[in-house]
Amino acid sequence: MNNSFFAMVNRMKYIDRWALMNNSTKENIAEHSHSVAVIAHALALIGNKKFDKNYDAQRVAVLALYHDTTEVITGDMPTPVKYYNDDIKNVYKDIERIAGDRLLSMLPEDFREDYKPFFEHNEEDKELWLLVKAADKISALVKCIEEDRMGNREFERALEAQKKIIDNIDLDEVKYFRDNFLPSYYLTLDEHTK
Repeated sequence: MNNSFFAMVNRMKYIDRWALMNNSTKENIAEHSHSVAVIAHALALIGNKKFDKNYDAQRVAVLALYHDTTEVITGDMPTPVKYYNDDIKNVYKDIERIAGDRLLSMLPEDFREDYKPFFEHNEEDKELWLLVKAADKISALVKCIEEDRMGNREFERALEAQKKIIDNIDLDEVKYFRDNFLPSYYLTLDEHTK
């Protein structure tokens, strides 16, 4: 019996993001997944408290923690490559599905159904996955903001592109987060604590 699932998940810390970019600070998929989980959880709470939604905030956080786990097998495919055309995008989705199946096979049989929704999106989690996807985009914007604040011109275009992506997400929760929480990511530590 192969019980390597958790050891493989632990390897998320070895997969760097933004591989084609010159980074001031490296970011791995474990750090990124934590960021996405925090933001997705916040989006769910915003939806529940401000827009009369009924999201399961804890579940969306867990979905977000696992959203890039297949990359321990596939690596982090740079966005310009992954979305270059529909053929590549569809092949990559198939590769991600196979990687998810492989990871699930590393669990004892009686645990697989519990973890399956993290790799095979089901209809009942559809709204939650929209929040995870939005949180993923917000997290990418935050990375661009951080790099820009460090004077890294490499991220100038990415910053503008990510801002547009966030502006075009048609979710009240995202607009609320953008307007109320994103501005603080531009502040220094001293500005946060005064």
